[in-house]
Amino acid sequence: MDKKTEKYFLLTLAGIQFSHILDFMIMMPLGPILMQAFGIGAHEFGLLVASYSFSAAISGLLAATFVDRFERKRLVLGIFALFGIATLACGLAPGYLTLVVARGLAGVFGGIMGAMVQTMVGDAIPFARRARANGIVASAFSLSTVAGVPLSLWLANHLAWRAPFVFIAFLTLCFTFVGLRFLPELHHHLSAEKRAHPFSAMLTVLRDRNHLNALLFATSVIFSGFLVIPYITVYAVANVAISPHDIPIIYLVGGTVTLFTARRIGHLADKLGKVKIYRVLALVAIVPLLLVTHLGVVPLWAWVMCTTAFFVIIPGRMIPAMAIITSAAQPRLRGTFMSLNATVQSLAMGLATTLAGFVVTQDATGRIVNYQLVGYAAVAANFVAIGLVARIVMHDQRAAGAEVPPV
Repeated sequence: MDKKTEKYFLLTLAGIQFSHILDFMIMMPLGPILMQAFGIGAHEFGLLVASYSFSAAISGLLAATFVDRFERKRLVLGIFALFGIATLACGLAPGYLTLVVARGLAGVFGGIMGAMVQTMVGDAIPFARRARANGIVASAFSLSTVAGVPLSLWLANHLAWRAPFVFIAFLTLCFTFVGLRFLPELHHHLSAEKRAHPFSAMLTVLRDRNHLNALLFATSVIFSGFLVIPYITVYAVANVAISPHDIPIIYLVGGTVTLFTARRIGHLADKLGKVKIYRVLALVAIVPLLLVTHLGVVPLWAWVMCTTAFFVIIPGRMIPAMAIITSAAQPRLRGTFMSLNATVQSLAMGLATTLAGFVVTQDATGRIVNYQLVGYAAVAANFVAIGLVARIVMHDQRAAGAEVPPV
């Protein structure tokens, strides 16, 4: 794959990633709007967010039985189209319960999408450039915060809460056609060898201790972030006294900064060592995790500084982390492994959101209570991930003959 082809390949994957990340992310800033529209509290909102994650976990587990049996491009675009239909159903949902069901359907396909995008990066991009490639794909997160979320909130505020989901469904249709044009067919993982049963590849993955270490590592990283993430906007409005109309500013500034930092993090991880850069970011992450869960009433500029640091560091950890996780898989089992990884990550998201929903409550004045306890739990999970990363062997690093970076 030449440089130009690789660039279009990664930008197309970033576009696909943008669509399903925006679909997931928009639920958090829509929190105050949805809670008012449906007359629900923090617990019900937590269930609405978690329904996506738990469905994604189940679908990831099922996908692990078949993803390595199909050519990558056709599978990705087929799942992506179904994801667009499910997202459109969210926008057409007549009430809270039907929205929960529609969010679950979106999770069924969205959860697999993330795994398949990372699988295609692992299949097509050499180890030496993989963190940088992950940085380009991760720019989808930045674009969704700097452009997607503010635009979606504008649509929600000026039209209806349904409008962002219709918008995302339209984006999905557009990027499906882009994918047909620019994604290459990837089928070198296919083998003429017949497997004994559908679960044979999954069991092979789970018998590998290195795979298990990587899955535990992924669980800890995601758990630490999603204890805090779903309730940031609700906390900002209820406790920090940020106006709902100023919420787009928070995402606009944070997303703009991460547009520059995501690729820089990927470059540093390839140059200085993926484990080393992950550890640095994970240690620095303690500060924003505690700040956004402890601050009281502060000016908008102070809150924006804290949330921008959060947007840069917390998702930024995932750039070297995903390069480490992807490289931990045996190449012939990468699709199965990444589907299982999507399962454990989605379970971690759902469990973290649900746990935080039980801990976090609202008092008689509407203020969020016990959010600081969630921050402490997030820091603890972050330390667990730091300890686990040293146990992971990166197969692609060995295959490339690269020197193991100092840990």
